[in-house]
Amino acid sequence: MIVFDKLWDVMDRQGVSTYRLREICGIDSKIIRRLRANENVETKTLDKLCTALECRIEDIAEYKAEK
Repeated sequence: MIVFDKLWDVMDRQGVSTYRLREICGIDSKIIRRLRANENVETKTLDKLCTALECRIEDIAEYKAEK
């Protein structure tokens, strides 16, 4: 399972709110909801997030084996 727990940490450190993230990435609130629920998102969304936050994919997402 891919989880996005690290995304919220990166956003906190950079002082980026979900509203600001939506504005700079051009993503909508449905995608934010999907990220919070660790649901599937498109790779182009991950690319937008990494570009906006100036980070690498491993800074915002991580694989955790399901139990």
